[in-house]
Amino acid sequence: MTSKAHVAVIFNEPVVATENGKQFISQGSNLGAMSSHSEVVATLKSTTVDLSEVGVMEEREHVEKALQHQGFRTSLFNIDGDIKRLVRFLEETKPDVVFNLCESLKGQAIHEMHVAGVYELVGVNYTGAATLALGTCLNKVRTKELLGYHGIPTAKHLLVRNADELNLDDLQLQFPLFVKPSREDASIGIENSSLVRDFSSLKERVAYVMKTYSQPALVEEYIEGRELNVAIMGNNPPEPLPISEIDFSKLPAGYPKIVTYNAKWMEGTPEYVGTVGTCPAKLDSIIEQRVREIAVKAYRLMEIRDYARVDMRLSADGVPYVLEVNPNPDISRDAGFARSARTAGMTFEEMIAKIVEHALARAK
Repeated sequence: MTSKAHVAVIFNEPVVATENGKQFISQGSNLGAMSSHSEVVATLKSTTVDLSEVGVMEEREHVEKALQHQGFRTSLFNIDGDIKRLVRFLEETKPDVVFNLCESLKGQAIHEMHVAGVYELVGVNYTGAATLALGTCLNKVRTKELLGYHGIPTAKHLLVRNADELNLDDLQLQFPLFVKPSREDASIGIENSSLVRDFSSLKERVAYVMKTYSQPALVEEYIEGRELNVAIMGNNPPEPLPISEIDFSKLPAGYPKIVTYNAKWMEGTPEYVGTVGTCPAKLDSIIEQRVREIAVKAYRLMEIRDYARVDMRLSADGVPYVLEVNPNPDISRDAGFARSARTAGMTFEEMIAKIVEHALARAK
């Protein structure tokens, strides 16, 4: 059954900045939605490309080839904002499961959860987190509230809706502070200037985030320490894979030790070159066990399914603080999740097949 299952790989068509505003890559160019990642990058040299979205094309290629290698039948579909077209595709092809690589709709991350809702309304099984989990994890403040209520360490924080209302006397947070959009993923809005060390810089950064991203800013205490990523797979029970660590030692002097948008997506930048993932992380056995336990607890608490990545900061005194819970993280071959899977002894093809098998098992 599993080896003959039909898997529809669904991804959001990337958006690029043009003279006429943001457009899908297939608009006004020789590219198509099914163009390869390398074709897109080569063709769009003169435009500003949102690599966090274009990267899904590389991810889609890797996933499709891995599924075919494992004996699955596959079909591809690009989401371009036309939901009726998506519904028609699902009704006509009737896949056994959707491999959900959709990260946004019309450039809006919040619609990631709404696309998953379409799968549910049509009655099609799909990989990864369900609608509620996708929406909740995108809301960083709500996630922190849930984690804190259940005893999972997370940095002290404040949600700011108006920079002018900030008052140093009432702040109740210790500098340095970290400022980021409250409802974005993929490190969008995170730059070197996101780490602030005084009140005037705080107000300036909060105002910038609110103006640029049209949403409140999340301000949290910066945790000095090591950055860890815990990849988790499965449902009954979820199993943490070998822990990865971000090595900041190659960052230029003066650069903050954080994972910025450049570090994650902009190849060739000092941040990208200077943040290297290593696995397994060298940890004391007691701390390693604590990190794994907290990651699994967060995974279950946020009602994640099939696979996810939990990002943490390990403070100097050995306390693991959860930064974010990432449902449906990047699973391309060179991503941190795949690195952890390789360290666990899985080939990339086996990892992709396991994610599908977890989804199929839930449908039985």
